[in-house]
Amino acid sequence: MNLDLPLNEYTYVAFDTETSGAYPVGHDVVEFGAVKWYKGEEVGRLQFLFKPRELMTDFIIGIHGITNEMVADAPLITEKIREIHEFFKGAIVMAHHAPFDLGFMAIDFEKNQLPLLPEPALCTSLLSRKWIHGVENHKLQTLVRHLNIDGGQAHRAYDDAKACLQVGLACFAKMPPEMTLAGAIKSQGKNLWWKDYSLASLSAPQFKSIIEAIQTKKDVDMVYEGGSDRGSTRRVTPIGIVRNPDGDYLQAFCHKDQAAKRYYLNRISDAQIIWI
Repeated sequence: MNLDLPLNEYTYVAFDTETSGAYPVGHDVVEFGAVKWYKGEEVGRLQFLFKPRELMTDFIIGIHGITNEMVADAPLITEKIREIHEFFKGAIVMAHHAPFDLGFMAIDFEKNQLPLLPEPALCTSLLSRKWIHGVENHKLQTLVRHLNIDGGQAHRAYDDAKACLQVGLACFAKMPPEMTLAGAIKSQGKNLWWKDYSLASLSAPQFKSIIEAIQTKKDVDMVYEGGSDRGSTRRVTPIGIVRNPDGDYLQAFCHKDQAAKRYYLNRISDAQIIWI
């Protein structure tokens, strides 16, 4: 697509997800909210609760306030994923800490044989670091207070999506009037594309084994070409896979060290599922 048009020539969809845990593959989207914006007007909105595969922990419920009772009769995301995909089509998506939300949604698109979208994404967390100054941090709620935005209920998907949109528009307002989409992307310091959050593209046998182990709740014996035991086999319980512009990684519980650890995918040379 042409990235060299002025910012007001594009349609934007600001969206947010609330999830049953921190890591894609192992956890699920439990709430989705989005608002569509074109030439200064809201032109569409979506909001759904979804039932996850497993009950949520008290810790996770404490973050977003969505209880297991609230989602007990909610649809599965598969029932709404095509509507969400259609809502995104042709738009530049915008999210706060966008890699997190892109990672979860890309998995559900691929699970349902939906193509990953060709448009780029904007991260309002990254944009705010470049364009909004004088704040102690760049968390969404901090920016909501700083910009005097009506943030609604924090950590609920639709309200956070609306707040994200307003932060993005506040960043646009601080950019030069001749700024293009390409320039805005450059200013955030990272290129974010849906294709970079694909699980299907992780086609090496070790990654397929890890994904299957997460889905079936099995341990794996993994060879990791990093750390102090470089090249040794270690047993881990995989928790989730995070695709990230700073390096894709597996979050897993290491049996030897009895601790949750991060293992970069480019250093995993082998993984075998323990079926016993």
